[in-house]
Amino acid sequence: MYETDCDIFMSDTVVCWSDVLIRLNTCTYVKAFYMDTQSIADEITQSLKALGRGTRQEHRPSSQHDFGVYTPELRGVVRDYKRRLASQSAEDVYQIALNLLDKNVTECRQAGYELVAGHKGARELLTPKRIEALGQDIDNWACVDGFCCTLVGRAWREGRVSDATVMRWSQSQDVWWRRAAVVATVPLNIKAHGGVGDTVRTLMVCQSLLNDEEIMVQKAISWALRSLVTWDRGSVQGFLEEQSGSVSALVRREVVHKLRTGKKN
Repeated sequence: MYETDCDIFMSDTVVCWSDVLIRLNTCTYVKAFYMDTQSIADEITQSLKALGRGTRQEHRPSSQHDFGVYTPELRGVVRDYKRRLASQSAEDVYQIALNLLDKNVTECRQAGYELVAGHKGARELLTPKRIEALGQDIDNWACVDGFCCTLVGRAWREGRVSDATVMRWSQSQDVWWRRAAVVATVPLNIKAHGGVGDTVRTLMVCQSLLNDEEIMVQKAISWALRSLVTWDRGSVQGFLEEQSGSVSALVRREVVHKLRTGKKN
């Protein structure tokens, strides 16, 4: 009836769509648009694994594995796949990121975040629910910081994540989501991440967690305040004075040093 598998698209004849669906599997044109997201995630994982230099787990204890891939090499892999995925749908890129999370490998997770961040459609697809899905199982500072600096900060700045969502994270029973709430302010204040300074949001989140006893949260507060110094050192200085009874010694030491010298240490 049809000379080629794709002639079905050119015919006005009523056809049996169950037969069409079978034949579509071999249609050259359909293959051009179809993407096996799991296979792409597998390829990326193998590429990263080949670059591994051995685990660095002692620096960031985690239930996740790591290959020991250095950041420039990881970004080289990501760069190649960004080009390959540029014309793919936002849903495909988002699904690849989820598939990479399932690998339970820190570098795979970061690669997924960077692929989404580098694809305009996938970025615009993000909602609080989708972002939280990408943050599932964060359990070390490297995962949290990559998640927030690559995805959350920009999404927050662009209105895809609300203040209420981030403040909900700040009240989580999970220390890593509390850290995520604080670190999400960092890209708001770092030029390299598109930040132009956001005093209100930064101080709002930091204040909500000043009494948190977890060191990873306190270190995040220090980072957040130091990032804001570039834009609004007066407000940071005032915050330290107003909250003097609650600011930890670590935060005070590092932020005051930043105010005085422009450096962390």
